Amino acid sequence: MLVSGRGRLLTALLQAQKWPFQPSRDMKLVQFRAPHLVGPHLGLETGNGGGVINLNAFDPTLPKMMRQFLEQGEATLSVARRALAAQLPVLPRSEVTFLAPVTRPDKVVCVGMNYVDHCKEQNVPVPKEPIIFSKFASSIVGPYDEVVLPPQSQEVDWEVELAVVIGKKGKHIKATDAMAHVAGFTVAHDVSARDWQMRRNGKQWLLGKTFDTFCPLGPALVTKDSVADPHNLKICCRVNGEVVQSSNTNQMVFKTEDLIAWVSQFVTFSPGDVILTGTPPGVGVFRKPPVFLKVSEGPDSTDGELWVCTLWKEERSEGSRNWNSCSV
Repeated sequence: MLVSGRGRLLTALLQAQKWPFQPSRDMKLVQFRAPHLVGPHLGLETGNGGGVINLNAFDPTLPKMMRQFLEQGEATLSVARRALAAQLPVLPRSEVTFLAPVTRPDKVVCVGMNYVDHCKEQNVPVPKEPIIFSKFASSIVGPYDEVVLPPQSQEVDWEVELAVVIGKKGKHIKATDAMAHVAGFTVAHDVSARDWQMRRNGKQWLLGKTFDTFCPLGPALVTKDSVADPHNLKICCRVNGEVVQSSNTNQMVFKTEDLIAWVSQFVTFSPGDVILTGTPPGVGVFRKPPVFLKVSEGPDSTDGELWVCTLWKEERSEGSRNWNSCSV
């Protein structure tokens, strides 16, 4: 299924049942670069796969990075809403480079075995408490950046996940108050080196989950008011054009509110923190026989609302062979 050559590659999909939204309601925040601009900028993605409105051109006092933007709360979000409503110039998509919607967050919190159907494919009980682990912030890459298949692992696997981005600081947050701390949602790949996750390093998950570039994210942070129900989204992953994961976020064992309440017992959430909420069934390691990612080439694309598109490469001393992947 995964061979070098002109194959269709990894594609993941998160789509709400009632999407697409009307442009007046659809707020998709991005971090981007452009050749005529100095450094990263904040913007609004227009439509599905559309161009970008430069928020920093609309209001030069706005921060240019998402964490600082979110730290200012409603004040900066209201500016973005005004920009969305205005008839502003749009930078063509071909002229911008998308970064991850959040870079260098204080925390990347991950949840294991958080889909009922994913537990069934492993023949394990549904957890009674959230299983929490983490990735380092250095694992985050943008939606078109290279993801390195490291020589230390021959068992790199895919996991598409809904990601929650925190917008308001808090600790000991009640589940009933949790959504007030959410800025919005995006999509991620919890790229996983299964040999390091399951057999090495004392079977601690961290190293297998946190190789550099193992957390493709974005491109857009879709604000929570644009998502009618984050727990009724189609979630799908394709490898070489073949659907390998297909489920719905209604299969999540612990919903967004429960996860925020649980984790905030132990740590303080800060604006920009990212929560990866778990993956559905269909990952490579539980196939018979197991299937892992290999280098190939040839882009694939799909239309959708929350998506990530990633370039993978194999890290070898004799050079690199690249393959493109799109996730929607």
